[in-house]
Amino acid sequence: MALLLTFHALTSLLLFHVSFVSTATHTSHHHTSHSSNHNQHLQQAYRALQAWKKVIYSDPKNLTGDWTGPSVCSYTGVFCAPSPSDKNTLVVAGIDLNHGDIAGFLPEPIGLLSDLALIHLNSNRFCGILPRSLSQLSLLYELDLSNNRFVGPFPDVVLSLPSLKYLDLRYNEFEGPLPPKLFSNPLDAIFVNNNRLTSLIPKDFTGTTASVVVFANNDFSGCLPPTISHFADTLEELLLINSSLSGCLPQEVGYLYKLRVLDMSYNSLVGPVPYSLAGLGHLELLNLDHNMFTGTVPLGVCVLPSLQNLTVSDNYFSEEEGICRNLTSRGIVFDDSNNCLPDKPNQRSEKDCEAVLDHPVDCYDHECSAMAPQASPSTAGPSIAPAPAM
Repeated sequence: MALLLTFHALTSLLLFHVSFVSTATHTSHHHTSHSSNHNQHLQQAYRALQAWKKVIYSDPKNLTGDWTGPSVCSYTGVFCAPSPSDKNTLVVAGIDLNHGDIAGFLPEPIGLLSDLALIHLNSNRFCGILPRSLSQLSLLYELDLSNNRFVGPFPDVVLSLPSLKYLDLRYNEFEGPLPPKLFSNPLDAIFVNNNRLTSLIPKDFTGTTASVVVFANNDFSGCLPPTISHFADTLEELLLINSSLSGCLPQEVGYLYKLRVLDMSYNSLVGPVPYSLAGLGHLELLNLDHNMFTGTVPLGVCVLPSLQNLTVSDNYFSEEEGICRNLTSRGIVFDDSNNCLPDKPNQRSEKDCEAVLDHPVDCYDHECSAMAPQASPSTAGPSIAPAPAM
């Protein structure tokens, strides 16, 4: 069950633009070197890449060591392809410096790379604020800045990129609220986990098209808004691990009929699990670990036809319906430890259970901003594996 399955399918579409990358950079190398003096696109790329090289302060693998001279298509990590508008014109279509451990920042002239379809800078030490000139990359389809040291508020410049489908900002130092416009852009994948993002998750999901959304390991607050249902026609993977969410899980989560992965672990969610989750016929993994859910583990969830892994441990469930008592007999990976289930091993103490179960939560009356009862799950959320190179 690969989290990035959707992305790999998406990337195959991107290759329509860069399908001739290898051919162009190898079979057309001599032509490129000879004609770059007459190719305005490559001249602009040369100026941009030289400006970038000047603000690279550490390159332990010497990936940019050959960034000299006008033959930019021969530079390490630089990929050229025929222009989508003129197949006889070679342009810089991709930058891939993944795992370079390069230190520096992105200079304003990077906007001269206006033919770029992808930027992969995963696992480096780039820092600072993203330049406004990124808005000039109108063909950019895929932006992976994960595992770096970028800072500042959410970089809204990425929201001005009309062709962008894949946005990966994981493992940086971005802070402050998420802009509502993030969810009205036609993105297929949104990865913003492991930053310093705060405030409420925006309620306006109108026009969203994402199939993968990962908010995990930030410091959001409040409830998951019922408008999450606006993702129903596209969303397949939703990860909100350790995001400081509280309140009840809205019934509308059950409207996300395409979901395959739902991970709400390490939050402070309360009340019963909504029975609407029984409608998630494609769901393969459900993780509700380390919350404050009470009531019954519903039968409708346990008999989901595609379910492979169900984790409800470290909550306050007091009952399991039907087959839920023995899900492993169906070959499903199941963990119900550290709850309040009678006759089950490895459960909470009676005292711990009473502290929560004596104060049941009515989700119909529960205010989103209300505080959860004064018992809490572990605050040490799990780390998500750093973003792999694409």
